[in-house]
Amino acid sequence: MIAKDRAILTVCYAAGLRISEAVCLKPTDIDSKRMVIRVDQGKGQKDRYVMLSPKLLIHLREWWRMARPTDWLFPGDIQGRHISKDAVEQICRKTHRLCHIPKPITPHCLRHAFAVHLLEQGVDVRTIQLLLGHRSLATTARYLRVATSKVCSATSPLDLLPHPVPVKPQPAPPQVF
Repeated sequence: MIAKDRAILTVCYAAGLRISEAVCLKPTDIDSKRMVIRVDQGKGQKDRYVMLSPKLLIHLREWWRMARPTDWLFPGDIQGRHISKDAVEQICRKTHRLCHIPKPITPHCLRHAFAVHLLEQGVDVRTIQLLLGHRSLATTARYLRVATSKVCSATSPLDLLPHPVPVKPQPAPPQVF
């Protein structure tokens, strides 16, 4: 896998970006001081910030040192244009074949995995909603098919209560015949 392919697929997963958002990133959108990525005019023409993981920053710096992109973080084949969504989908298909993973993989699957993995770590749904750039919490909820392991590992609120002091049984009143 070439560095550009690895970098753009890693961005899709590590930041939970839509494919349309990942292809439009500019080098200036990466803020390593604050450890955020600026998503300029995402879906619904909304700007937002998403997390920049330290591992993703390493991948992006490797990519930047190799390619020195100026206008677009991921330039396309046509001078002055960013990589196309179709090209990223082809990269995904090629990577899928190389890895021999039985389930289909798309850039959107990477975004979905980002959300589910955050939920499995205990991140609240509202935070996930903001990171994904969803207007409605209902949209985020549709994304999050909770893994069985998450459901089974949840602690009942009853188990979190302090242990009650055992109740001493009252002596039975004498029975009269």
